[in-house]
Amino acid sequence: MNTIYRLLTEDDTSEFCHKVTLALSKGWSLYGDPQYAFDAATGKMRCAQAVTKLVDASYSPEMKLGEQ
Repeated sequence: MNTIYRLLTEDDTSEFCHKVTLALSKGWSLYGDPQYAFDAATGKMRCAQAVTKLVDASYSPEMKLGEQ
């Protein structure tokens, strides 16, 4: 088993919550606390949440992490 990692990002809207919830429903686990930052270019708050998942596949840079 190998651990894979993704960083989910989005504007601070319900879309971010849906993105994280979808990942959780596909077996990903939260990794650390969510992070928030102000994006001066857009004038909006941005959110980020790291998630990890154990998979049987070997890692390669071509791996589509969101499809695991």
